[in-house]
Amino acid sequence: MKPTRHFRFSTQLLYLCITALIIGVVVTLWNVHELHIMQKLHMKTHHAVEVYEPLSFVKGNTPVYWIHARNIQTGYLDHVLAVFDRIGYIKGGHNSDWDVLWSHDYPFTELREKISKMRSHQKVNHIPGSGFITNKVTLVLSDIEYIPKAFQMPQQKSLFKQYILDHPEKLWVQKSSNHRGIRVKNVEALDLKMENTFVQEFVQDPLLVDGKKFDIGVYTVVTSVSPLRVYYYSGDMLIRYCGKKYDKTNFDDVNTYVVTDDYTPTWKMPSLHQYYTDMKFTHKETLYAHIKSRGLDSSKVDKQIEDAIQKVFLSKLPQLQQSLEKYQHKNIFFELTRFDFVLDKDLNLYLMEVNMSPNLSTGHFSANKLLYQQVIYNTFSLIDVARNIPVSLKSSSEDQDLMRVSLRDIQTDAETCSSEECNGCQQLECQLCSRCLTNEVRQFLFESFLEHLHQRQMKRVYPESLTQEESIMYQDKLDNELALNDRLLRKWYRSKCRQEQSWCF
Repeated sequence: MKPTRHFRFSTQLLYLCITALIIGVVVTLWNVHELHIMQKLHMKTHHAVEVYEPLSFVKGNTPVYWIHARNIQTGYLDHVLAVFDRIGYIKGGHNSDWDVLWSHDYPFTELREKISKMRSHQKVNHIPGSGFITNKVTLVLSDIEYIPKAFQMPQQKSLFKQYILDHPEKLWVQKSSNHRGIRVKNVEALDLKMENTFVQEFVQDPLLVDGKKFDIGVYTVVTSVSPLRVYYYSGDMLIRYCGKKYDKTNFDDVNTYVVTDDYTPTWKMPSLHQYYTDMKFTHKETLYAHIKSRGLDSSKVDKQIEDAIQKVFLSKLPQLQQSLEKYQHKNIFFELTRFDFVLDKDLNLYLMEVNMSPNLSTGHFSANKLLYQQVIYNTFSLIDVARNIPVSLKSSSEDQDLMRVSLRDIQTDAETCSSEECNGCQQLECQLCSRCLTNEVRQFLFESFLEHLHQRQMKRVYPESLTQEESIMYQDKLDNELALNDRLLRKWYRSKCRQEQSWCF
């Protein structure tokens, strides 16, 4: 009997269903396989980031930072980590192809071998030899007008005894490099035989706010040592007021004249509350407004701060440059420090110390979060780590670099460079002309140009801003004491200032 039409249709329908089922199973199995691969890639990705190694597919494009610090889980570097994250960096480790090393401790002992092999695109947040600036003894024994008189003990005991014969009214503190505790003492109470210490004059008539002594923390950034370039964060300062009122007749309680971790913040000072809390002034603007309300000229403070920072670095420049000599790439180091100052009642400025790896933790006062993050971000912008073009420092192409700054951008004195005197390159003023530029000079001029574009609220302290009215004799005298590259950079900045006013500040 022949199959009926109905039977043939049912058989075909069955075949179609079986085929569709098989196809469905195959598609499902394929999807499961693809999902498994995606899950493995996801786990691999998270594992790589967790152990701080960058992934192969982001190595060429995503910048990587490496943190070298102890007990990071306590949170004292949280703001550094937050800024790195916001500017597009991922966290790597010592074995990764990192762009920036942020080391809380001085890295040139434990990490010496690693740093000696660094490549030209990498950056490190400390400068070889920076201890010449931040070491207490080395700093206070420098012959700088802003540093209170000091004598090293017991080596300078005789000099000190001679000095106090002429200044019997002065009070003193005795310090060592590794001891923070200080007490004001008269001469009889000092131990002039104590090794590795120094005695320093105490500023007896400090400027007071609401009866309290205070210090001023100014954040500075060195972007280059050879040639020297120094900036400070002009947007704000860390201003800390003592926990108790100052009493110049009684120095038994150190909280009346020493700023401790439990200092009084700006917003708890009665005379400053209106400016800081109600008017939203910065710490700096708040203090300066208060100074002006007392009939004093706050502009005197900024001038002294800039002069003091410049003099400190110039006094130690030979040692800094010598410490840098053994490194192949000399433009890879930068340094963020904090200069701590006090003012006397006449607004005379005194430098107390310079802090390496300054405290950027808000463990005591969370309201300082904005200040710290702005300091870090301005620093990263200045040194070209927070780039407008968010790519790894190592992956920049030649076209991209020239797009950011070209040879035409750094040219300055057309009249000089087109003169017959500059047919050769022997004279100093001709060595900034394009045909005379060495690779080394071209490189640091490119860096200086980018710093100018990216400095945000960082103000250049050195090379200093010089106007036509200032002494040419002073400029020439200082130039003659400097290395060639420093002289060329100062001359270049002066030429740029004549071209365009923004370079004068």
